[in-house]
Amino acid sequence: MALVSPTVRSSTQEQVRQGLTRRDRNVAGLVLQVLLLLAVLTTLLILFTLVIRLVTPAVPVFRERGFGFLTGTIGSDPDKVGIWPGLYGSFFIGLGIVLIGIPLGIAAAIYLEEYAHDSRLNRFIVVNIRNLAGVPAVIYGVLGLTIFVGWLDPITQGKTVIAAALTLAVLVLPIIIITASEAIRAVPQGLRDAGYGVGASRWEVTRDHVLPYAAPGILTGTVLSLARALGEAAPLILIGAITGLLPRTSLDGAFTALPMTIYSWSSKADVPGSVLGFENVAAAAGVVLLLLVLFFNIIAVVLRNKYEKKRTGT
Repeated sequence: MALVSPTVRSSTQEQVRQGLTRRDRNVAGLVLQVLLLLAVLTTLLILFTLVIRLVTPAVPVFRERGFGFLTGTIGSDPDKVGIWPGLYGSFFIGLGIVLIGIPLGIAAAIYLEEYAHDSRLNRFIVVNIRNLAGVPAVIYGVLGLTIFVGWLDPITQGKTVIAAALTLAVLVLPIIIITASEAIRAVPQGLRDAGYGVGASRWEVTRDHVLPYAAPGILTGTVLSLARALGEAAPLILIGAITGLLPRTSLDGAFTALPMTIYSWSSKADVPGSVLGFENVAAAAGVVLLLLVLFFNIIAVVLRNKYEKKRTGT
């Protein structure tokens, strides 16, 4: 075997190093980087402006009313109104989504990714699920009005929070299926093969290997879907959420939710002689809804980081 002289070896190493570390001026790449940076800065500026526009009129409400704004009821005096009926309705709508939409969505994703064969029917189902994720929310409101309020009236008792929870659960169901499917598909095939190699069944491999590995992505998608559902107003309008004073808060009677409360107050004129206006209380309700969505986003990040640490063993 011929020996390479140290001079030739050193020259070759220097050429390789220069080839790896050389930075040619890429004008197109530089322009694209500047445009992307401007897009990020513009988005942040718009978001910051919207938040300031929402928080500024809401500050007097929290200063004057404090915790009473959260426990008060809907009325015609902006100095005395509160968002408790809206919080009550939004809570049980979210609970219905957690109990119905999330389990069904994850179960459907597990079946499509781990059990279903690659047939024409299954491909047709997947394509339609992806199409349903882009359907406008008002269409789901029509669906809920027809099925959950009309056909299933003996179960839902008509225009109630139960019908609203079922409607919004169906609304976010395609999104949950898609995000869970993507998380499950990202699991390395080697994990499955290792489980099958020691004699585990398909369900044992799915339960003990696939789902723990895919848990961060599944939890992030489902929690963000829940946060989106809590901000929807169009389906609630069709389902029959009211904007006026509720006689009582219950599961089998008239209901409202935070988006409906904001919608109602935004269209009302200020009452003469009132310290606060409906613009202020609508903005304050919007801040509460924004905090709820932010809270669910934080939960998603914490759960994702928790399961990421478990998966990596750190």
